[in-house]
Amino acid sequence: MTIDKRKVVYQIYPKSYKDTTGNGVGDLRGIIEKLPYLKELGIDMIWLNPFYPSPQRDNGYDISDYTAVNPDFGTMADFEEMVTVGKELGIEFMLDMVLNHCSTDHEWFQKALAGDKYYQDFFILRDQPTDWVSKFGGNAWAPFGDTGKYYLHLFDVTQADLNWRNPHIREELFKVVNFWKDKGVKGFRFDVINLIGKDEVLEDCPINDGKPAYTDRPITHDYLKMMNNATFGSEKGFMTVGEMSATTIENCILYTAPERKELSMAFNFHHLKVDYKDGQKWTIMDFDFEELKHLFHTWGEEMSVGNGWNALFYNNHDQPRALNRFVDVENFRKEGATMLAASIHLSRGTPYIYMGEEIGMIDLTTIAWTTTWTWSLSMPTRCSWTKVTRLSRPSRLSRPSPVTIPAPRCNGTLLTMQASQQALLG
Repeated sequence: MTIDKRKVVYQIYPKSYKDTTGNGVGDLRGIIEKLPYLKELGIDMIWLNPFYPSPQRDNGYDISDYTAVNPDFGTMADFEEMVTVGKELGIEFMLDMVLNHCSTDHEWFQKALAGDKYYQDFFILRDQPTDWVSKFGGNAWAPFGDTGKYYLHLFDVTQADLNWRNPHIREELFKVVNFWKDKGVKGFRFDVINLIGKDEVLEDCPINDGKPAYTDRPITHDYLKMMNNATFGSEKGFMTVGEMSATTIENCILYTAPERKELSMAFNFHHLKVDYKDGQKWTIMDFDFEELKHLFHTWGEEMSVGNGWNALFYNNHDQPRALNRFVDVENFRKEGATMLAASIHLSRGTPYIYMGEEIGMIDLTTIAWTTTWTWSLSMPTRCSWTKVTRLSRPSRLSRPSPVTIPAPRCNGTLLTMQASQQALLG
């Protein structure tokens, strides 16, 4: 399972991208329109967040049908055209696969609720809940209808965890992966994939909300090898990345070492917790630059020694914009954007760019909505980003550890945009 380590991946959150219908929701045709622009940037692959049918309780990560297109985003014909046009321009597509859980609206869960024993074994049902805490708050178990049992939901109560110990659910999920592979996609991003390996006997775990009881369990590696063998493993150059929640370097080496035939690379989030006060996500404090530098170097060096491969990023759909977090954007917006780009494009690993990052996009504190938008800083920042992208490709292949780039001082100031600034690529 060899990948081209020179590639750059560009993430698009379809709902917030180009809207071609005027309904306020981005769509697949909007992505098609912008493919020439993305080719000009020099990116090689587009990662799309979920665009499947969903009740949208978790912005599409609660999937009710794995092999269809949500009408809000377009049609299957639009998807197929997008892949075809992308191929003509030298751009491949990576899809988000959410295989740890599905929506309780999915027919599997509905059949299970109706009493079908076959489908009940698709989920993790217990007579008594453990003390695990959901990542969305509260206990991670909910009553399973009027059966007296409880089902596990590590995330929202409408996202029921799937029982990977059941070979039938693995078979169904591998069919999903192959369905989209056969549609011409060349990569998959697997959502919280290191949580799929729950133990057969589930026990209380008072440590860290119960995470050690279900995170990076040894059997997870077995499941990934099974999936690799049954789906993408035989495809030359196919790229896979696992989103790893609360993971370790040691496990990410195991997940990504090519000879193990699991995944191509791994996301970790430790470097994006350096501005969490007391380790709590929904808090604000100035970021710890020394810790950020230490984590970047440690992960880069140790993954290199272990023959693992990092997916490098600062921004995505779950994170505040890095410019707001790590840069004094009032005084160093262009320089800060270039610095952040250099730190991932010149490091060992595959860089992932979140839409708008190439034009120095930031989070807004306040905004006055108007019908006309322009970007005052888009072209200088975009040109700097594109130059870094193109010059960095050879250096990423063999560089043993991340480069050291001094950070501008962060004074915690957030820039409020003028009402004349443009929504991304509108």
